[in-house]
Amino acid sequence: MMETERKSFWKSGHTPTLFSSFLYFDMSFMVWVMIGPLAVIIAADYPMDPLQKAQLVALPILGGSILRLVLGALTDYIGPKLTGQIGMLATLVPLVIGWKFVHSLDQLYVVALLLGVAGASFAAALPLAGQWYPKEHQGLAMGIAGAGNSGTVLSTLFANRIAQHFGSWEVVFGLAIIPIAIVFIIFTIFARNSPHRPAPKKLSHYASVLRQGDAWVFCMFYAVTFGGFVGLSNYLTIFFNAQYGLSAVRAADFTTLCVIAGSFFRPLGGYLSDRFGGIRMLTILFCGAGVMLALVASMPPLVAVVSILFAGMMCLGAGNGAVFQLVPQRFASELGLMTGIVGAAGGLGGFALPMLLGKLYQTTGSYTPGFICLSGIVLLALGLLVFMHLRWRTTWAAAGGVAAAAPVTAMSSRMES
Repeated sequence: MMETERKSFWKSGHTPTLFSSFLYFDMSFMVWVMIGPLAVIIAADYPMDPLQKAQLVALPILGGSILRLVLGALTDYIGPKLTGQIGMLATLVPLVIGWKFVHSLDQLYVVALLLGVAGASFAAALPLAGQWYPKEHQGLAMGIAGAGNSGTVLSTLFANRIAQHFGSWEVVFGLAIIPIAIVFIIFTIFARNSPHRPAPKKLSHYASVLRQGDAWVFCMFYAVTFGGFVGLSNYLTIFFNAQYGLSAVRAADFTTLCVIAGSFFRPLGGYLSDRFGGIRMLTILFCGAGVMLALVASMPPLVAVVSILFAGMMCLGAGNGAVFQLVPQRFASELGLMTGIVGAAGGLGGFALPMLLGKLYQTTGSYTPGFICLSGIVLLALGLLVFMHLRWRTTWAAAGGVAAAAPVTAMSSRMES
């Protein structure tokens, strides 16, 4: 598109808000997945079987899934900036409890569930950024804000090292309060609500959206892409420790390599979806992720499995950007609402993944069945995408209204080319 026909990306929105959203999501994501890399060290204090370990790392994802609906509603009614501020203050609660007041595994489960408020940041951070940008730049804007899932890298790289240095995993919770406080200040100063923010939705609007089949389809896709990314991010340290006998720090380091791929390819997935179409990109990425997870099921040597998981996580991370390039095209006026709903579905997918791997490993003594199941789920999502692509050629054009009609020409040309 010619420069005279549309503004450049950096002139089309509000850059301070975009990067404030990124920082908020980044630090929140760091806190949200913190228990994942720490699980091996925590197990030394509270011995757990494979299913209990899976439950521990899955509970923050479940909490995030539930609370995203709450923050999604708050985003609509009080605005994404105030919602984000409330979210960061609420995140301090499980951090303080985990730092000073945990004395049993049951108490730790409660802390893990409460950490979900950090994962719920998704429902405020993405609308805050996305509402500033026009449709042609939604993929990149949402990708940059969503790249805050790179906070996972901070947890996998430093959490176990800090725990070993201080001789306590609890101190990691206490130190995490510092970056949350700093980002709260930055966010408060620089973030701004978009003047084009849609009016608050009534409860009937939620029911109306959920009656639309496309909403459920996007939920399924995001349960696979984001659920796959965050579920593996939380579980891979346990996997590397159990399958390859790596120490807690070494297992988390290899997890970091895999997480980097998913984190930093999310903006690229959004950008390429802007250029070539989200449906086309998602088709390619589902294929890649399905193949990679099938290869992991063979339990190859460590170097090979890390390379395969790197490629698989890259596909899942980029797939997150592709899904959220499509969501605003179909549900532009319900973006805050849909972000919460779709994000919640992603969290449920992330909760199910560790539970599936942990249960099958406890039952069979092998991770092969679990990864075969994961590969099959991704390929089923690919089949659904192909089917929906054929329907969307006509249904999006016929849906009417601003949310569906405005992007039809661009979307149709991308899908048909």
